[in-house]
Amino acid sequence: MPETEPEPWEYSLSVPHDRRAVTVCRRTLRLVLTAHGLIGVVDTAELLATELVANAVLHTEGPVMLRVRWSAGVLRVGAWDADPEPPEPPGQLANLLDAEVGRGLALVRACADNWGWQPLSRNGQRGKYVWCECAVEAS
Repeated sequence: MPETEPEPWEYSLSVPHDRRAVTVCRRTLRLVLTAHGLIGVVDTAELLATELVANAVLHTEGPVMLRVRWSAGVLRVGAWDADPEPPEPPGQLANLLDAEVGRGLALVRACADNWGWQPLSRNGQRGKYVWCECAVEAS
């Protein structure tokens, strides 16, 4: 009997503009991925979500939303914020190893299979959605 592809799923978590939101998002993501049997990608996904949500909280004003979606072997982690301006392009991670700031998107680019951003509106507010993807199979 052939195995069927697991159903896609998606979760969203709205958080206030508060530095503690980064920890809430990271811990919630760990619970979601563990519940779905994606243990092998938890550490990487936590790092990616931490960088995306931290950037949203540190560099914008207003609410933030974490989105996590799994479909057809691809995990997408993203953060929405209320600032429609594009994120600063990431530098080369090797050039930023001693830097105290500015490594976030360089880490995302280095650890994810793909990343990007798009303008996005939510509840009448303009903003942007910064996302990254990792190939991973559900167990």
